[in-house]
Amino acid sequence: MTQLEFYFALSALWIAVAWMPYVLERFVSRGIAGTLANPSSNQARQAEWAERAKAAHRVGIETFTAFGPLAVYAAIKMPEDSYVGILAMSYFIGIFAHYIIYSLGIVVLRTVAFLLASLSTFALGLRVLGWI
Repeated sequence: MTQLEFYFALSALWIAVAWMPYVLERFVSRGIAGTLANPSSNQARQAEWAERAKAAHRVGIETFTAFGPLAVYAAIKMPEDSYVGILAMSYFIGIFAHYIIYSLGIVVLRTVAFLLASLSTFALGLRVLGWI
């Protein structure tokens, strides 16, 4: 397994399970019936960290829609390129850190982590195009 494949899979797995903390908190704040019910304005609010975690998860999904296809293409077209593996690792670190930092409510570092993930995706696109 290449570094690209490892961090691609790790990123996908992280995004696949990142919903768990805020849904578990919803069980605590709303109960089982409230969690399983349709959303309504009279439901108890979730903890602020859980609302931020949900927003961070959404950001992770949105960035993965750009990163994922580029990573798959890179794995097919340039499997021996170590630079794409480094970019995949920096994407994962950025998106994982973004979730944690955003959930904690740390604003400036949240943006830095998001930029790391976004710029890694951008650089991966440039690498796939052969521009870097």
